[in-house]
Amino acid sequence: MTTPENSDRLVFGCMGLGGAWDTSPLTAADIDVAAAAVEAAVESGITTFDHADIYRHGKSEAVFGEILARSAGLRERITLQTKCGIRLADGDRPGLYDLRGASIVRRVEESLHRLRTDVLDVLLLHRPDPLADPAEIGEALASLHRQGLVRRFGVSNMNAAQIARLQAHTELPLVANQLEMSLHRRAWLEDAVLVNTPESAANGFPAGTVEHCLTHGITLQAWGALAQGRYTGRQQTPQERATAALVASLAEAKGTTPETIVLRWLQRHPARVAPVIGTSNPDRIRACRDAALDEPGLSHEEWYTLWVTARGAALP
Repeated sequence: MTTPENSDRLVFGCMGLGGAWDTSPLTAADIDVAAAAVEAAVESGITTFDHADIYRHGKSEAVFGEILARSAGLRERITLQTKCGIRLADGDRPGLYDLRGASIVRRVEESLHRLRTDVLDVLLLHRPDPLADPAEIGEALASLHRQGLVRRFGVSNMNAAQIARLQAHTELPLVANQLEMSLHRRAWLEDAVLVNTPESAANGFPAGTVEHCLTHGITLQAWGALAQGRYTGRQQTPQERATAALVASLAEAKGTTPETIVLRWLQRHPARVAPVIGTSNPDRIRACRDAALDEPGLSHEEWYTLWVTARGAALP
């Protein structure tokens, strides 16, 4: 079984599996679509699969559990990760965040049941809960670990201060932070170069978060890594078209796909970003194969040229 220390550099995001975003039952077609996507991911060298308890109202986990039940030996060859902490709207109750200790434990038990497995390799806390008691969270994580239900823990969509506060209340190392990061969503990167510029305050990304993760060995997982296809076929603005043309040119020169170039741009960062690909299209999954193999390389100049082209302006 792979671990965060030796897992591949690419993560398959399972949010697109499980049919409609409602509580209707899974269908045979839903299972076939999911099975084809998982097969394409495994064939492409991807062994880390990312879930959340809310995806498709739990059906993403449920359909994956069905695939595991039908695929002898698959569970032992993959890293299985899920998230909890978001509760969807229900009747008059709005959607909210819930990182109370008992809720974390209950959500993990429910995820294990849907996934048909005895243990999660990684559990991420999906969103910060302003009402959460970090000591209570720490106790819940310790209990899950002690019972052998979860091997490792991390967070999602949290800044450096939130991670540090939580880490202070648990002896278990936080191994991952999942953030939106892509060639299109670059606030995480712009933060590093906008210091002492008028644009700095408007950037909005929490300063020091990337550096905190680097310093403490916390893997950055990038959701939205393919930027919804903006540079691989769905470009709309002149800036996106110029970036897509550059991506295509680099892909042709390196004998790979545009999807790979977009992902390799993220992976080139010293934080060793692990992109999360969310497509369920087998062909598009296979187009990411080279990135799973950590190739081809991008030079210093090529990486910066992609950045400057995508931002549409010179660096400060």
